[in-house]
Amino acid sequence: MSTGKQQTYSTIVSANPYKGDYCIGTLNTIAPNTSPPYSKDQYTVTFLNTKGFFSTYIGISKNIPDDDLYDAVENKVYEELALDMAIEYHIKYIEAVRESTDGDRYFHVFVVDPLTLEEEYRQTVATLKYIDQIIPVPLLLKSLYVKELINTSGIHCFIYFQENDAFLAIYNEDEFVYTKSLKFSLIKMHERFCELLGEQINFAIFQTLLSQEGLNTQNSSYQKNLIKLFGEIFLHVNDIMTYAKRAFDIKKFDEIFITTGVGNVIGLDEYAQTYLGIKASSFDFDYGFNTNGTAVDHIHQLMHLYCRLDSSERYECNFTVFHRPPPFAKRDSGKLILVTAAAIITAFLYPGTYWGLAYIEDFHHSMLTQEYEQVHIEKMTREATVNLKLANKKAAQALLDEQKSAYKQKQDTLIQIHDKKVNYPMKAKLMTDLTRSFNQYRVQLKTADYSEDANNTKTFTFGLTSSKTENITALLKHLTDIKRDQYNFSLQLISYDEEEKSYLSELKAVIK
Repeated sequence: MSTGKQQTYSTIVSANPYKGDYCIGTLNTIAPNTSPPYSKDQYTVTFLNTKGFFSTYIGISKNIPDDDLYDAVENKVYEELALDMAIEYHIKYIEAVRESTDGDRYFHVFVVDPLTLEEEYRQTVATLKYIDQIIPVPLLLKSLYVKELINTSGIHCFIYFQENDAFLAIYNEDEFVYTKSLKFSLIKMHERFCELLGEQINFAIFQTLLSQEGLNTQNSSYQKNLIKLFGEIFLHVNDIMTYAKRAFDIKKFDEIFITTGVGNVIGLDEYAQTYLGIKASSFDFDYGFNTNGTAVDHIHQLMHLYCRLDSSERYECNFTVFHRPPPFAKRDSGKLILVTAAAIITAFLYPGTYWGLAYIEDFHHSMLTQEYEQVHIEKMTREATVNLKLANKKAAQALLDEQKSAYKQKQDTLIQIHDKKVNYPMKAKLMTDLTRSFNQYRVQLKTADYSEDANNTKTFTFGLTSSKTENITALLKHLTDIKRDQYNFSLQLISYDEEEKSYLSELKAVIK
């Protein structure tokens, strides 16, 4: 079984690290497997949820040569995402298909914290021993176009609800454009459904309700609250799609494909089409795999489809650090064993070799002794020369140290000037970004202050006012959800101003 331009493997094993389930593929058959055996002849693939990575869209000058491209992308990503310079993030990118008139090349960049790989794939590596491919989940959808499972061109939106995550991905004319993690995973959907229902039901029952009855359930109470739930979900989805339209100059979406990790939900695509006003379809794709009647998650089938593509047809964005062990002869232990075996064989085959070697070494020692006497005389002469040079070096070093001290003082001054030039524009950028959120939730900014303490803690303090307390609390929840990696937010008190007939509060945002 071929995997792109890699070697041929007997099987492909796909893994869902978040649920701990596996599927084994041989030829055109896929079957679930709770504990796949270790084999060096199998190709292992898994995916990275959208919550597990940052993504951004950047432009890089076309004048930068390909050899220096990674460094240029890395530097720009650290700057734009304000990443911690002390952490060596894993960064991969794919080039965006875009006609440029400004002299730049554009890239979709994916950034992963090394701790994410270590923690989320620990159990998978313990089972499989190695992982050949870790691919961001939205890039798997490219396979649908390559295999012509989606025949229509245009701008498509994919929505997939998994147990621990949910994501939205946008493709334009077969090419990846944008992805965003949704706040409504199946677990979050279950929690919200129970809140709306006013009673707690088992998560397994909720999954069965979605997979077997969907929005057409005969239980009127369940149906009413499911519609409320998906109304909130599609309101969230609509906000993201509105942002994507502005950010990527999208006029309209041609079709939405939507499903869940428990299968297609009856009536969900019709409800999505009615709510969003866009043609909607479920994930009714014929992947061409024989599952013997067993339900296999779409993501598992997409991973097997992805591995069967040529590397030139798919997005190569591999985050694996869990490589398979090298061949025996290339391992250090293997080399040691082979050398030891060769030595033992040689010792048995040529016992007389040692006597000959001893005679040769005695002769060699005699020759070296004579050579040593000559070299010793030359050594003493050169030592005298070296001592003179060392004395001159010491004098030169003293002068150099004096020059270094003067250079260090000038360097520190320049660093302080550079810091001032770099940091002040960043404050304006951060305040502009936060102000957009204030406007979005109809909260007015009355005052703004910025401070730094002795511990270099940087704090924005905003005086806010709004006609409703709900606007302020909604703003705080929104900022905490989407900017928790950048700030620590605190809001101590919301007071009411009788004269202005408005609510006042003070929001503090501490930069991490």
